[in-house]
Amino acid sequence: MFIEQFRYHPIPAEAESLRSQVREFVAENLQHLSLRKRADSWMGFDAEFSRKLGERGWIGMALPTEYGGADASAFARYVIIEELLAAGAPVSAHWFSDRQSGLQILRHGTEQQRQFYLPAICRGECFFSIGMSEPNSGSDLASIKSKAVKNEGGWLLNGQKVWTTNAHRSHYMIALVRSGESDNRHGGMSQFIVDLRLPGITVRPIKDLTGSEHFNEVFLDNVQLPPESLLGQEGEGWSQVTGELAMERSGPERFLSCMILMYTMLAEIGSKPNVLQQREVGRISARLMTLRQMSLAVTHLLDQGENPSVAASCVKDLGAVFEQELPEIAQLLCDAEPTASGGTDYALVLAHLTQQAPSFSLRGGTREILRGIIARGLGLR
Repeated sequence: MFIEQFRYHPIPAEAESLRSQVREFVAENLQHLSLRKRADSWMGFDAEFSRKLGERGWIGMALPTEYGGADASAFARYVIIEELLAAGAPVSAHWFSDRQSGLQILRHGTEQQRQFYLPAICRGECFFSIGMSEPNSGSDLASIKSKAVKNEGGWLLNGQKVWTTNAHRSHYMIALVRSGESDNRHGGMSQFIVDLRLPGITVRPIKDLTGSEHFNEVFLDNVQLPPESLLGQEGEGWSQVTGELAMERSGPERFLSCMILMYTMLAEIGSKPNVLQQREVGRISARLMTLRQMSLAVTHLLDQGENPSVAASCVKDLGAVFEQELPEIAQLLCDAEPTASGGTDYALVLAHLTQQAPSFSLRGGTREILRGIIARGLGLR
């Protein structure tokens, strides 16, 4: 039954027809962007670029038209994202809103929440971050300590989140916190939409090896949330967040982070590769195509309204391994040394992604957690 989840599903013709339009858009709007900047891809933040995508109707595509979406299939969004990532487009500003927050609000939110947030998300004007991880919890999401206590004004929120991508640039955060007592370690949790401009919230960026500030610590000190900030049912946060993680772990971003390195490496190798270069480029291409087909299979399941958490974990785990190995393979195949300044496009891109690669197995769930999910799905633990 598990193998059936990876049955090949081609992209429907209607969705595939969008590809040429996206390529024309990218050629027009990214010509000023260097290859080194394009290497940031889905971590590249450009609010104006996101607004342009919103104007084209390419954000929140899967949302209903009544909320500003296009009622498009998951495959249509896949084509858009695949082309943007392959070109190294800066999609980080709207990324989480488009990929998961909008759909979470559609599925679990009130009508008031849908009317307020979803049209702004589709316009590329409302940016979300995801508040899951916490200090001292490691990869065990069920051990979170942040807590929301019900009071006369709604909910009083205290705690801390960490590794919260783009919290310093986002308008809102969907946070998973404890909201009650439960004998079940997965119980007593709820999701809240947190306005990051509220008093009591402090956001502190964390610099990575490249000097970039994508990750953040978010401190929550007696933050008063209104009653309407609760997303979904109180106490159902765990089931809601596990469904959300399937959307987070299965897309093309899980194996396309290093595509600009692929392009510059092939240019560096040139038209007369040696035997080693031919062999390794062939292997890389085969792995990439396999990951793509697996990702498309999960996209089909999501399009059918299913929750393929185990299959999505496979894509994320194998994709992270692929992305982390690619800079190492590139250094094996080419003599040029990575450099942070003054080098060729290849050397600059290689240096940047070599430093960034350790984070690939952290974002979206560590390798150990993913393999535990896979083992349980196979009945091995």
